[in-house]
Amino acid sequence: MRRSLYDLAALIARIVLGVILIAHGWQKIRNGGLDGTAAMFASTGVPMPRISAGFAMAVELGGGILLILGLLTPLVGLLIAVDMIGAFIFVHSRKGVFISEGGFELVGALGSAALLLAAAGAGRISLDHLIFGRRRQRRRDRENAPAYVPPIEDESATRSPQSAAQPPPAAAVTTQPQPPIGPEGTRPEPPDAGRRSR
Repeated sequence: MRRSLYDLAALIARIVLGVILIAHGWQKIRNGGLDGTAAMFASTGVPMPRISAGFAMAVELGGGILLILGLLTPLVGLLIAVDMIGAFIFVHSRKGVFISEGGFELVGALGSAALLLAAAGAGRISLDHLIFGRRRQRRRDRENAPAYVPPIEDESATRSPQSAAQPPPAAAVTTQPQPPIGPEGTRPEPPDAGRRSR
């Protein structure tokens, strides 16, 4: 039940976050494209404004689309978080919280949501689960499969014909006990020895 709730919540968060990012990326394209965005970044003190503008536009447009699809979510979430951290440090951190005053509430919310999706994943309603989740499940199934144990062979089946044809060992030969040796080293005569000699 909890897993299903997360899947639904992650889907909603991905769609909302993706739409907001796509809107911001498209706004940058309409308002002068790469050159106009780079000039705006330079005016606010963002370092390497052209590279930063290209990164922001690609992450916002491409990352927004990938978030909605739920594809490469951990990587996309990290890239969006980096983009929002840059916007916070170089543009919004000195202007307070509220966006009406140029504050960081929007970039803070977007960056936090992206970081959460990067850590927890896109959920099962996503291309990530469809592509990578099944691979992980198959790998877990292979790792948890019981080890192969060969069957135990029947000893009677493995016994060779020669050993089966051999007769059982002969019974041990028993001997009659001998009388003890006397004190002079002679054995006493049996009681019926005199009768036999007669």
